[in-house]
Amino acid sequence: MYREAKARLTDPVLAWADVVSDPDRRRRYQRARGKGGLVRVTWAEATEMIAAAHVHTIKTYGPDRIAGFSPIPAMSMVSHAAGSRFVELIGGAMTSFYDWYADLPVAAPQVFGDQTDVPESGDWWDAAYLMMWGSNVPVTRTPDAHWMAEVRYRGTKVVTVSPDYADNTKFADEWLPCAAGTDGALAMAMGHVMLSECFVRQRVPFFVDYVRRFTDLPFLVKLESRGDDVVPGKVLTAADLGHDIENAAFKPVLLDGATDRAAVPHGSLGFRYGDDGVGKWNLDLGDIVPALTVAHRSAGETARIILPCFDTDDGRGETMIRGVPVRRIGENLTCTVFDLMLAQYGVARPGLPGDWPTGYDDATYPYTPAWQEPITGVPAGKVIRVAREFARSAEESGGRSMIIMGAGICQWFHGDATYRAVLALLLLTGSMGRNGGGWAHYVGQEKCRPVTGWATMAMATDWSRPPRQMAGTSYWYVHTDQWRYDGYRADALASPVGRGRFARKHTMDVLAAAVAMGWTPFYPQFNRSSLDVADEARAAGRDIADYVAEQLATGALKPALADPDDPANWPRVLNVWRANLLGSSSKGNEYFLAHLLGTTSNLQAAPAPEALRPNDIVWRDDIGEGKLDLLMSIDFRMTSTTLLSDVVLPAATWYEKADLSSTDMHPFVHAFSPAIDPPWETRSDYQAFGAIATVFSALAAKHLGTRTDVVLGALQHDTPGAMAYPSGTEYDWRTTGELPKAGKTMGTIAVVERDYAAIADKWAALGPLTERLGLTTKGITVWPDREVDELAAKFGVLNSGPPPAGRRSPPPSTWLT
Repeated sequence: MYREAKARLTDPVLAWADVVSDPDRRRRYQRARGKGGLVRVTWAEATEMIAAAHVHTIKTYGPDRIAGFSPIPAMSMVSHAAGSRFVELIGGAMTSFYDWYADLPVAAPQVFGDQTDVPESGDWWDAAYLMMWGSNVPVTRTPDAHWMAEVRYRGTKVVTVSPDYADNTKFADEWLPCAAGTDGALAMAMGHVMLSECFVRQRVPFFVDYVRRFTDLPFLVKLESRGDDVVPGKVLTAADLGHDIENAAFKPVLLDGATDRAAVPHGSLGFRYGDDGVGKWNLDLGDIVPALTVAHRSAGETARIILPCFDTDDGRGETMIRGVPVRRIGENLTCTVFDLMLAQYGVARPGLPGDWPTGYDDATYPYTPAWQEPITGVPAGKVIRVAREFARSAEESGGRSMIIMGAGICQWFHGDATYRAVLALLLLTGSMGRNGGGWAHYVGQEKCRPVTGWATMAMATDWSRPPRQMAGTSYWYVHTDQWRYDGYRADALASPVGRGRFARKHTMDVLAAAVAMGWTPFYPQFNRSSLDVADEARAAGRDIADYVAEQLATGALKPALADPDDPANWPRVLNVWRANLLGSSSKGNEYFLAHLLGTTSNLQAAPAPEALRPNDIVWRDDIGEGKLDLLMSIDFRMTSTTLLSDVVLPAATWYEKADLSSTDMHPFVHAFSPAIDPPWETRSDYQAFGAIATVFSALAAKHLGTRTDVVLGALQHDTPGAMAYPSGTEYDWRTTGELPKAGKTMGTIAVVERDYAAIADKWAALGPLTERLGLTTKGITVWPDREVDELAAKFGVLNSGPPPAGRRSPPPSTWLT
């Protein structure tokens, strides 16, 4: 089809457009996907088709209809970055993998405010007490298992938690055979023991000092009336007390035990940004002595508190009545996070109202050792003893109690709740952040050690910022139309003490709200090209950001997410490399085949009934199949993905290319060294994308030129955008009729100039933003001017051509062949 069209039209871009704009021919090749019939072509013809598809898509629909998927950059950083850099330079979107693979421990950002960061395996050797919980170390971490085996010779006790007699169990001194999926109950019961024996019956100074200084347990929480009782509200902040200070709404308050007065300690988010926070974004408490509880400081005042409970047989949330000491701070009734924690765990203290277990052997109320026994199958006595041992070891060793965790917990639907229960054990015992202590989560090969350099190259932030990135889970959920078959309401996951904000809402409604408020990005962005939107704003003589916000508010411009089955909002081109997306990770494979690819599938599900459909998303009864115009893959083997691809490029493998690899298990970076040249017609990923970029630039010079792109981004952590929503309270401008404010009540709006004719040169050269804006990781910016000059001296610069001229780069001969 393409050859015939090109022979007739001579222009590759027009030829591609001719094929995909004809519904009959488009459906013909889509239905052929996965049926065999692949034919050999030359590299020149293959890269020409790929480049033509990209140029046509950008020209017709906009760059954010192009996506890239390539997982685990740490296993071959250069190969990953080569493709990602091309996708980002043209304005496409890179989808994530960590969450999509269910490897990401969601509890990490929930608890720590950041992604996974764990010790290397050599740190196991320093542990005084070691638990393997959901991680089968001898099988999944074979090269590192010796640390676990050898630490036993130092007297360290090893305990394993697993539902079966796994390989790691034979290394353990004790096995807790917890029923699959019930680990959270076991962890909560251990926490009940630790809180009872280390904080209430007696106080372990080492633990108390740690949680005062390094956790949120001393912070005060506002209590809201609910009839005659109360429910937990938001954290009390300086703004609630009327303090006229910078970022007061982001400076939480605690009770100073030394003065018996409310105090605002340094180190919270409000001190990170602004003049008032200079020198105060640290954990130096000065003379403040945080009080863990308001008991004995509240004139004996108490309150009955309603708390959520999810231990019912059908999983529906119920409530339980406990009691907390309370203290009035100004007009606010408060208690501490620690007070709430004791109430949640069912750890009784004298004089408090509510329903409490009578002891460890009371199975009536959560979360006693006896309560967990029929759920997990682990005897209560074992739970009590292991909890005591773990805590005692932490106390005597200075926090060297460690828990190795992994996919056995993480990949459960409720893995985040389980992880938080386990992390609480480590925080209560002062183990987190210690050598030989804390959590050690390992799933996959996640850590790019030279993350700053890799991110600069992979996201092309040396040429333009911000890059388009989004969560793969939501991307596939929407674009494979799995949402249409989802009859599960969001309110099924709501807390029974909540305010009903999820009532009658679909998951898509919640996602749409999150995107509108800037909590997460989604691509494509608009119901028309982001390039055209920029042109419209300039034609109207308007500031682009103001124009976009106004158009969204009036409805003249709509989010693509609001109508994902409109062909104008489909993704059109997908590049897959270093991955077998359709063979090993396409959860809901039949939806991928039917809706994304438009080929034969085994889809048997019926769309959700009308009563269970989204409220804020357009529902189309007649939707087309086959959203993608092009699926391109690069691989060294024939996989499910390559069989279903339209164009397959042969790739070099590990011993045939130069690359870098690293892991979180040790601090070294591995350099790949090719043992042989890539055989026959194979090329490295780097060479493949260099070739694609070269052809793309030649075609783009005629069809695209230089265009202005509007990039919507999310509010980011490690930036002032984290302070957009005081107390985390949502403000959905769509329901108020007010104009959204970029970076405040919606995401960020950035304007990026894209010289499409210069993509190949930019792809191969280090851009000027490296020196102009520096390199930023986790909010820390470094200025690599000296290193850039060294690169220029060593590799030379591009001496001619469009704007990249003069930029640092290896000569093209090193990456085109």
